Amino acid sequence: MNIHEYQAKALFEKFGVPVPKGVAAKSPLEFEAALAQLPDAPVVVKSQIHAGGRGKGTFTDGFKGGVKFAKTKTDALDYANKMFGNTLVTAQTGAAGRKVQTVYFTQASDIKKEYYLAILLDRASSRPVIVASTEGGVEIEKVAHDTPEKIFKIVIDPAYGLADFQIRDLIARLGFAGNEAKNAAKLIRSLYACYWETDAAMIEVNPLITTPTGEVLALDAKVSFDSNALYRHPEIIALRDLNEEDPKEIEASKYALSYIALDGNIACLVNGAGLAMSTMDIIQHFGGSPANFLDVGGGASKDQVVAAFKIILGDPNVKGILVNIFGGIMDCNVIATGIVEAVKEVGLKLPLVVRLEGNNVAAGKATLANSGLTIVSGDTMADAAQKIVKLVA
Repeated sequence: MNIHEYQAKALFEKFGVPVPKGVAAKSPLEFEAALAQLPDAPVVVKSQIHAGGRGKGTFTDGFKGGVKFAKTKTDALDYANKMFGNTLVTAQTGAAGRKVQTVYFTQASDIKKEYYLAILLDRASSRPVIVASTEGGVEIEKVAHDTPEKIFKIVIDPAYGLADFQIRDLIARLGFAGNEAKNAAKLIRSLYACYWETDAAMIEVNPLITTPTGEVLALDAKVSFDSNALYRHPEIIALRDLNEEDPKEIEASKYALSYIALDGNIACLVNGAGLAMSTMDIIQHFGGSPANFLDVGGGASKDQVVAAFKIILGDPNVKGILVNIFGGIMDCNVIATGIVEAVKEVGLKLPLVVRLEGNNVAAGKATLANSGLTIVSGDTMADAAQKIVKLVA
């Protein structure tokens, strides 16, 4: 789960991570009151969407920049009105862009130098890792490609936590000294506490800055959380912005279905994440294009299967459906019954190929065969994939 920058900074402040003073506004009626809470000094106006590259983005009406520096509050108010309700297109949003429904005003900071700092899970070692660089404020991917020697990594033992010697090592590599070193050390420790205690999947600060007076501040903030751990954090769940999510994915979450929309035209309904990935791969292998990742889990009910079909059909790009079920814990006949009910309820007109294997498969195949519906059977995963690709061609 992702949150907005203004929410991430509020979370940072709870853990003692210093950030510039800022106020969010969710409607134009709140703009002036929000600006009144900031000093009479330059203001940075930031569009709040779940995507990076906002500063280089362009709104669909031609207005450029989702992050603007305003010398006066009058200019800030003008920028905010141009951003709010407008659709911002960045390198990460795709051509459709994202509608700006919150604007964040922050006090502008005097920048001495910019750095990059992130904390995430290192999958190779299964441990948290701090990634840092002296080259902040730019795309870290470009730094990694052009000057990889400027990126530093500190792998953390989760049983011990972030050690003092690791902080000193990182401070030295980044070139901090004096008060800056002390302030940076405090920030890094607080940021790691935030990462660990909230079950964050990633915390990224780009840029982390120093000021002429020796302050070290998180000028930007990007935070995502491990969705599997959200049950432990109701206060974080409350930060979820449904306006930033695909309506189909929201509906899927209500039925405990794992759904991710893709760009293809062959919908997939599969039990198990690994099998779902393999199903998408084999569709691609035979010349098709998957429209989604949809895992109904190991013990899906008939209601979940019906819900899954309705979610799939909510995508106008879908031209055919492939159901690929391996019944281990799951009863193939339960799935077959759900498929029959779903097809009847939604009045399915699209090609449907079903491959069943495993627990009670004979009964499941009989249920499909006796349904009187136009359902194509796939004997193997490859056979099913080839059939659905041919049917939608």
